[in-house]
Amino acid sequence: MTGTTPSDRRPADGSPVARVCVDVALPHLDRPFDYLVPAGLADDAVPGVRVKVRFAGQLVDGWLLERVDSSAHDGRLAYLEKVVSPEPVLAPEVARLARAVADRYAGNLADVLRLAVPPRHARVEKEPRADPVPVGTEPPGVDQPGAAGVDPRGWRDYPAGPAFLAALADGRAPRAVWSALAGEDWAARYADAVAATLAGGRGAVVVVADARDLDRLDAALTALLGPGRHVTLSAALGPARRYRAFLAARRGDVPVVIGTRAAMFAPVDRLGLVAIWDDGDDLHAEPRAPYPHAREVLLTRARLADAAALVGGWTRTAEGQLLVETGWAREVVADRATLRARTPAIAPTGDDPQLARDPGAATARLPSLAWTTARDTLRADAPVLVQVPRRGYLPSVSCAECRTPARCPHCAGPLALRAADAPPACRWCGRVTAAYACPQCGGRRLRAAVTGARRTAEELGRAFPGVPVRTSGRDEVLAAVPGGAALVIATPGAEPVADGGYGAVLLLDSWALLTRADLRAGEEALRRWLSAAALARPAPAGGKVVVVADGALAPVQALLRWDPGWFAARELAERRELGFPPAVKMASVTGAAEAVADLLAQVRLPDGAEVLGPVPADEDRERMLVRVPRSRAAALAGALHTAAGVRSARRAAEPVRLQVDPLALF
Repeated sequence: MTGTTPSDRRPADGSPVARVCVDVALPHLDRPFDYLVPAGLADDAVPGVRVKVRFAGQLVDGWLLERVDSSAHDGRLAYLEKVVSPEPVLAPEVARLARAVADRYAGNLADVLRLAVPPRHARVEKEPRADPVPVGTEPPGVDQPGAAGVDPRGWRDYPAGPAFLAALADGRAPRAVWSALAGEDWAARYADAVAATLAGGRGAVVVVADARDLDRLDAALTALLGPGRHVTLSAALGPARRYRAFLAARRGDVPVVIGTRAAMFAPVDRLGLVAIWDDGDDLHAEPRAPYPHAREVLLTRARLADAAALVGGWTRTAEGQLLVETGWAREVVADRATLRARTPAIAPTGDDPQLARDPGAATARLPSLAWTTARDTLRADAPVLVQVPRRGYLPSVSCAECRTPARCPHCAGPLALRAADAPPACRWCGRVTAAYACPQCGGRRLRAAVTGARRTAEELGRAFPGVPVRTSGRDEVLAAVPGGAALVIATPGAEPVADGGYGAVLLLDSWALLTRADLRAGEEALRRWLSAAALARPAPAGGKVVVVADGALAPVQALLRWDPGWFAARELAERRELGFPPAVKMASVTGAAEAVADLLAQVRLPDGAEVLGPVPADEDRERMLVRVPRSRAAALAGALHTAAGVRSARRAAEPVRLQVDPLALF
């Protein structure tokens, strides 16, 4: 067994050599190993197949990366034990991508391949194949290939949109950061981009955050391209359906793959477009090592495959703004006239005119402006969407006498009320504390510190008797609601689409989003507000949005003007000044204090590196942050991976988690 040094020795028996990535999650073994291919497996042992090999005396899984005639290993080579399946599931392009992703995130190739290739389902492999759909054939609704033959459809509202589609249809590789207008059918616009890519003779991969977005995109592509031209790839499909969709793409039976982050590594022949919708959603971040983000994986694919890229959303992340400012991508936005015509009327409750009319608006949860807007909308027989940041009934309570937060006497977790008649219970350990007494003043009465979606629904139901009240959240997420008068209470990300749009959208409890101890608090607040406001009826139809917040705040200003690009540029400038991502590269090292210190003692950090911390992490662990200029990102990842390899070779007992570009820094 050996690594990937240049091959120069032919095996004595003349057997070909297979270079294998062994499925062992140890950093010091993160390299291919050479094995001989026995004559009986010569036909099946082709690059991309799953194999079984002997490694350190055990039979382990692996992927055959390539076959070579000779090996640089001086010792005796072992033979492949078994070809698990002759199906070449690992495409060469995906293997190169996986190596690049592993290097970028200081991870192991085996860990990335585990994310890229779903578990085998033998019965699915034996099913008869469908007839492949040739790329470049004319889909319904799209004319002959060529810049002049692709209908720009709704992209005409964006000055750079038609040129973007024309470039896709010509087989070129444009890169765009798109800010969608209010009320935009984003799924239809993505379907247009995919159709243009197919007209140019290339395939596409599109990644969305959740199942609801996937269903919308699936319907839009089916309507435009017809059935059978794409597959959906999601972990929620189950083993058989997911593997069936994966094989359809790997075999070239379909030219388009859409899905959640499970689709970011999907194999597609002649890849021409990678696209992601709402890249600021934290669901795009993989929770398993090496913790890649779907946006970064897709952008890496675009670079390696010379493919087009589309990063779209209602808002724009600081990472998207960096793509624009560095010239890597071009922004696709509407002009101000179109923006004013499409955007619903948006008003804050905390500016001076509103406070003059309603002095209590600064402290009221539902100020008079929000109240009258909801009342008038319901009288006009239109639905009202109420966005509440917190789910549950009363997720946080405090002493009614001294306002001290109520904590569990057993574990010090926060107490909450799950219903109006329920006793307080701990959100951490679940213990009920029926006889609660405040440790500060001895008071036994509780008051709401944070109001959840179910309590909000209860209060609004009493305020507007006879009006249907629907809730959408973690327990039950509604996909759509009728267009008549109704109150829809939803948590962020669970807002259903209303038939004809909402007459009014109320954004409550803005403080809960804006005061989070998070680098991305303002960015995330704007993303959630714009996602809800986009569901309101456009300006000509009288749609209204009320945000319960001070109009002078930067995220509120961006919402009022529907200008996420301005806010993203402001955020990026501030992060450059303070030295925070994405203006710089950061990595977190998390573990027991001794283990973190041990790894940092082993690592040879690049020039210009700064070590920050420690800061507390969960479960009695600590976190250290390492910051370097963007130009030293590869050197930092390589140094951390090498240090992790030293610890794994020494069989260090305490694990350390390495994360490059972690979403949360504090």
